[in-house]
Amino acid sequence: MLTCWLISKDGNHEPLQLPHYQTVSMGRGPETTIKDKKCSRHQVDLKADCNKGYVKVKQLGANPTFVDSVEVGKGIEVKMEPGQQLHIVNRLYPYTVQFKEDLSGETPPAKRPRESPSWEAADCKAASNVKVAKQANHTLSSGRESATSTNVSWLGSLAEVLELTALEKPGIWSNGLKATMQDPKMQVYKDDKVVVIKDKYPKARYHWLVLPWESIPNMKALRVEEHCDLLRHMQQVGQRMVTQCKDAPALRFRSGYHAIPSMSHIHLHVISQDFDSPALKNKKHWNSFTTDYFIDSQDVIQMLEKTGKVTVKEGTSELLKLPLRCHVCHEKLATIPSLKKHLKTHISV
Repeated sequence: MLTCWLISKDGNHEPLQLPHYQTVSMGRGPETTIKDKKCSRHQVDLKADCNKGYVKVKQLGANPTFVDSVEVGKGIEVKMEPGQQLHIVNRLYPYTVQFKEDLSGETPPAKRPRESPSWEAADCKAASNVKVAKQANHTLSSGRESATSTNVSWLGSLAEVLELTALEKPGIWSNGLKATMQDPKMQVYKDDKVVVIKDKYPKARYHWLVLPWESIPNMKALRVEEHCDLLRHMQQVGQRMVTQCKDAPALRFRSGYHAIPSMSHIHLHVISQDFDSPALKNKKHWNSFTTDYFIDSQDVIQMLEKTGKVTVKEGTSELLKLPLRCHVCHEKLATIPSLKKHLKTHISV
């Protein structure tokens, strides 16, 4: 049987063995020699499948873990294969994995990282349903980013899977956005700086996402000297989409960003204010676009120019729990169906 080894590219310690299908916790500590306090003591969980030849990586820490150039995202699990590179935190502390044939049947002398006790019971339960788990994880855990034309078919297939699973698995969609923006079938506009796609689950009749080609995980990563011009360009492209819309004269539009986005690549929402869509299903959907949780594009640009960064007010997440109110007349509604019925009184097309 193959054995799996985690190799420090910096040579900071001996190889660490990852036992077959056992979850081990990795982070700041004596095993890795990492002392960086931005790295949690339990930054990632790693689970090697020595039969299939890959390692599942799940980010637990608050700061970002990367597999190649793809940010994993807290609570998200992705698959890492030989040849790929794991950066434990903030693109630092690079590791690779190697699978070697164990001819002796004995475990060679090497340091073994701590096993994560929180997953032991889940592992035992999963063993009885391993066929289903392998099929699901093989399809859903890949978050590999690529912009090459040779991968278009793979990206398209991934996008289709993500479309089916996003409502139940929001973390999957978080990584999948980077793949979807590469899919020609989803693109409605592109230039050398940005691409525009239709939102897979539009919350109104017209709902586009404007995404930069540059890898920017979120608004916290924006820098005034690097990104102000890019944000202005994204806003201009969004306005171009509105201008070209046949119903634009009869509809209002807003362009802006979610204060705490659910997807891990910065994106500008351009959305009509009719909110006439079957994908708008709950209070969270509604409040994410009709409260201060939705920050106007121009306000983001001005904040970045004035302060050099974009910050989110404490307690912003609580805005998603506010009562339902019409964004036009501010009437309070009890349920989403009653809200949608009321909204029709404000729609002229």
